[in-house]
Amino acid sequence: MKILVINAGSSSLKYQLIEMENEAAIAKGIVERIGQKCSTLMHKGSKNVTFDDLVIPTHTEAVKTVLDALLSSEYGVIKSVSEISAVGHRVVHGGEDFSESVLLTEEAMVKIAGNTDLAPLHQPANIIGIRACQAVMPNVPHAGIFDTTFHATIPDYAYMYAVAYDDYKSYRLRRYGFHGTSHMFIAGECKKLLGGDKNLVICHLGNGASISAVKGGKCIDTSMGLTPLEGLMMGTRSGDIDTAAVDYLCDKTGLSVKGVIDYLNKKCGLLGVSGVSSDFRDLRKAIGEGNTRADLALWMFCYRIKKYIGSFAAALGGVDCIVFTGGIGENAALVRQRVMTGLEYLGVTFKNEVNDNPSGGIYKLSSGKTDVYIIPTNEELVIARETARLAF
Repeated sequence: MKILVINAGSSSLKYQLIEMENEAAIAKGIVERIGQKCSTLMHKGSKNVTFDDLVIPTHTEAVKTVLDALLSSEYGVIKSVSEISAVGHRVVHGGEDFSESVLLTEEAMVKIAGNTDLAPLHQPANIIGIRACQAVMPNVPHAGIFDTTFHATIPDYAYMYAVAYDDYKSYRLRRYGFHGTSHMFIAGECKKLLGGDKNLVICHLGNGASISAVKGGKCIDTSMGLTPLEGLMMGTRSGDIDTAAVDYLCDKTGLSVKGVIDYLNKKCGLLGVSGVSSDFRDLRKAIGEGNTRADLALWMFCYRIKKYIGSFAAALGGVDCIVFTGGIGENAALVRQRVMTGLEYLGVTFKNEVNDNPSGGIYKLSSGKTDVYIIPTNEELVIARETARLAF
């Protein structure tokens, strides 16, 4: 059985074709700059191929281009579209309508569209991608896998904001959380690795970053909120900030509220504090060259992660395992070392010599009462598994 995984953006379409017998990605790539000149398709099957100067006007044409690549006699990996058993779509926001993944019926699509105001930048693109795939592949099941549903088990006292209750009900103003497919994958891997459901703090650290507290296999809290702006300091996002600072910045800069929110999303975080980059590799180089602002940015990033680990350990009533995943979590030894220093009270004996030289894949970084692991994430595989579960 082969599942096609689709992640549609406003001008891009990422894909993976996964063979479910061995859960291997047999092809993956991206169609970029849809609707513009010089669209590019990166296809990774038996060969790496780039199509330059290819104009792809719509997402429907992008899907057709992906299928043409998968079927190509020269570098394709399937002989017929009929080999694709189902399509799984990443959908950013499920709102309060979806507590789990679903098959994409027309009723489901209406509800997805109804949550557009909760994710106005991403939800329309997700819908366009779904409709494009349905148009090209109308006879296979399509499933929607949401970034928010793994966090749907958070109790009300944790997801509620302390606003007027009627406003919560009227405007759906609450914590939702994101990166759910990553947190779900890591929770599943930990269950296999640790021999059952344990108390977990999962640190998904990349340009976007979030932490979840998982108890009994279910999420009980997470760092992101109504939007991905809340929580940790990130590559370009400020993370937690006094909400009155928005009004203050409006007065001082002359920006509108939307302008300040855009600033907090795109010009702050590691980039804003360091003045160097949002990329950890650039920051590490700058720190090595004595750049004190880059070093400050990294300390702030690590300190906030440490605070969330401590608070979630309290919410869990103790933590059995702390996991680092995502691009930074898996690859940045300095971040892991700075975060874990001072957490010995949790029962962690952190092995710095192992942390500095992990061999890749799943790696244990500790001894003692509380485990610390690097576990590479695989969000596309979660989407494929959920699609197969629903469709068959």
